[in-house]
Amino acid sequence: MNSKIIGAVEIGTSKVVVLIGDIVNDKTLNIIGMGVSSSQGVKKGEIIDFNSASDCTHAAIMAAEDTAGVKVDGIYLAQSGRHLEANFSDAEVTVKSPDNIVQRADIRRLLTEAKSKQLPEERAIIHHIRTGFILDGDLVDDPENLEGHKLGVGYWNIHGSFKKMSDSIHIINGFGLRVEDLIVSSLASGKMVTTEEERQSGVLAIDIGSGSTDYVLFKNGYVVHTGVVAVGGDHITNDLSIGFRTNAKLADMLKVNSGKATLEPKSKNDKVMLIGDLTIGDRSISRSGVCQIINARVDELFKIIRSNKQVSAYFTNREISSVVLTGGTSQLKDIEKLAEKVFGLPVAQGENPSWVASDIAGPEFSTALGLLYFGFSYRDDTRFTEQKRGTNLFKGLKQLIGLKS
Repeated sequence: MNSKIIGAVEIGTSKVVVLIGDIVNDKTLNIIGMGVSSSQGVKKGEIIDFNSASDCTHAAIMAAEDTAGVKVDGIYLAQSGRHLEANFSDAEVTVKSPDNIVQRADIRRLLTEAKSKQLPEERAIIHHIRTGFILDGDLVDDPENLEGHKLGVGYWNIHGSFKKMSDSIHIINGFGLRVEDLIVSSLASGKMVTTEEERQSGVLAIDIGSGSTDYVLFKNGYVVHTGVVAVGGDHITNDLSIGFRTNAKLADMLKVNSGKATLEPKSKNDKVMLIGDLTIGDRSISRSGVCQIINARVDELFKIIRSNKQVSAYFTNREISSVVLTGGTSQLKDIEKLAEKVFGLPVAQGENPSWVASDIAGPEFSTALGLLYFGFSYRDDTRFTEQKRGTNLFKGLKQLIGLKS
């Protein structure tokens, strides 16, 4: 029996999540270990204190390996934060054969041209994501051996800061582990909580974390845009803390236990207790005030995403059918109602696949699960793996931080 042990690591703002999977005979993925630790040294999805972030990440990895009873062979590492950007590039070539049948050489020439755009030295590509081939104006999955005159293709090139990515890789290397690949968080979680049917018809998946929100837009089965907004659940907590002059811990309790994302007149005169145990410092709080603060921040977040130039174009052309929410902050009460109001589409809470065990089925595990799934299944998805990590794709970053090809 051939077995490979892979790990998924998400270094988030509030916690570090590590999952360990066993790939058996390249056919089966079994999740055999989990480790979670409180995060330190991370703000808005980016590492700001290397030593603190290393300590909590290594603690989560040790916990996961202890529960699994095995050591990990390689890590799939999530990437988030404002340093991530995406730009679109496309190309078109003329089919060269006399009979106008597309040959593999035509496809290679096209892909090379489409991915030839150079980035600044301080940036590195994480994903070249192909959005589909266009043969004489028609979208096709595989044009080889089809007849046509003009062949085109488009790519979303997701890239990030050398320094930001090298910091997270060094954390993993410091534990004696190898990073197999970097995966943008939105792709990992988005793949987990959307169906193939939704990705075909058009779906916007929004992963609302503690320090940032990652989103990905699918259409015709392809990724057509990704983005990161540096707003998450911690910003709501901070707003409540300032609004009611209390500490972050009590503000977070207000958010979770008494707040919701919508405004309702019937709650205008309702009161809730700040602490709830009638001790010194406990006091009554307006439930309406709590909801107003939450509503304002979440409404702003959704409108930022909705107004993004690329996302807005798909809404304008009515090419999106639904919105799916995931991430820990997506569990806010009535957040779907507010999202439906902003986006004007059906909104649902994302659910991880049925094969996921109940203890890791919550939305806060979507990204880590997607990392494992990427390591298991996406290796054969040419939209993501046309340029392997051993070639030019990450050559610059490998040289910079001493990674082995």
